Amino acid sequence: MPDIEILLKQIKRIHFIGIGGSGMCPLAEILHNEGYILSGSDNNESDILDRIRRLGIKVTLGQKAENIEGAEMIVYSAAIMEDNPELIAAKNSDIPTFKRSELLGAITHMYDNCICVCGTHGKTTVTSMLTQILVASKKDPSAVIGGKLPLTDSYGLAGNSENMVCEACEFKDTFLDLYPDTAVILNIDEDHLDYFGTLENIIKSFNKFSHKASEAIIYNGDDENTLKAIKDIEGKEMISFGFKNTNDFYAENVTANGTAFYSFDVYEKGNKLGHIKLSIPGKHNVINALSAVVAAIHSGVTIDECIFGIEAFRGAGRRFEILGKYAGITVADDYAHHPTELEVTLDSAMKMGYKKVWAVFQPFTYSRTKNHFDDFVKVLQIPDKCVLSEIMGSREINTYGIYSSQLAERIPDSVWFNTFEEIADYVAANAESGDLVITLGCGDIYKAAKMIINILKNKLD
Repeated sequence: MPDIEILLKQIKRIHFIGIGGSGMCPLAEILHNEGYILSGSDNNESDILDRIRRLGIKVTLGQKAENIEGAEMIVYSAAIMEDNPELIAAKNSDIPTFKRSELLGAITHMYDNCICVCGTHGKTTVTSMLTQILVASKKDPSAVIGGKLPLTDSYGLAGNSENMVCEACEFKDTFLDLYPDTAVILNIDEDHLDYFGTLENIIKSFNKFSHKASEAIIYNGDDENTLKAIKDIEGKEMISFGFKNTNDFYAENVTANGTAFYSFDVYEKGNKLGHIKLSIPGKHNVINALSAVVAAIHSGVTIDECIFGIEAFRGAGRRFEILGKYAGITVADDYAHHPTELEVTLDSAMKMGYKKVWAVFQPFTYSRTKNHFDDFVKVLQIPDKCVLSEIMGSREINTYGIYSSQLAERIPDSVWFNTFEEIADYVAANAESGDLVITLGCGDIYKAAKMIINILKNKLD
């Protein structure tokens, strides 16, 4: 198969299988902005498809072999199954066919200042924060984000500068397809053990990614696993951040004033640069914000521009996203699916002054639920009420013999249900004015939040 970067210089017509995916849409926008003639297909109507059509890109609903006709390159998303008729036709054709991660890698190579943000936790939030800072400071970035940025109501941007911000996901080593000029490493934790097997293998993968950075590595100097991953890196600018004043950049005078919304001073090697008041909850977002500020400063943004961008940031989609208040009950949604993420999210929620906090959690993958079972039991006791859905297996078969009912047996006063309808009925019937209901998980638990809202709305009618 020809090299994708060489091919991109030779062709103009590209077809996207699964163009409605949140990871595919920003790539299509960037290539459309570069003058490529695009087409795409998907199985379901969505806001993303509407956005794609408004750009003048041809979208076909339903995936059929004939959709690939006329394409000079085909790209498919990770969500496309091997038995998809369009993908089968693509692979049986003479048309070069690539995975989404391979195209993203080629795109990152197009920019002179590509900042790739990686880490087990926080990368969508930091990518969003950094993008918002660069937009506000008129750096005109391109961006590929794992969640929707409210500022632009999109999962990415097609800018006209040499600046690019890219979320770099470690799952199945896909971030090794990228070409970062600057790598931002937030943290390294045990996750995706169904693929990596051990924490040591995860650290090795982040080490390989670190070596790919051509200019600089901005890293969490407080995180032990991150320090292991970068210990042999040479010939690049190394910039650390964290709470400890031994880092190049650090947060001092971190205060919450009795709430979950923090403020802090930014210091660089003993010199105070400025003060930041966050508009999103949680102490973990102090470090997230600090890392985005450091990356922005490294890209030539002033501290005042950083402060303006960060303080205006209200969160990324599905990251403690407040969906509304109905019958006095606040409904929110969050992507947290790992025990570490659940802990910081639920700790923050408990400090926000609600009468009761209801956590509605959908475990994601049998392997993660099995590997972190005791940790899930521990953190899901933080809220006042815990409601569980059945596990979303996604790509896995339940060979582990693990079920949500087993979690519920260990979590005092928790309940579990097979369907979102049952969850919505139970929560809407029992939550009271002044409560917070937050759905949690990286699957489709947000659908339960929408059902709860609809029931509460009908109560008001």
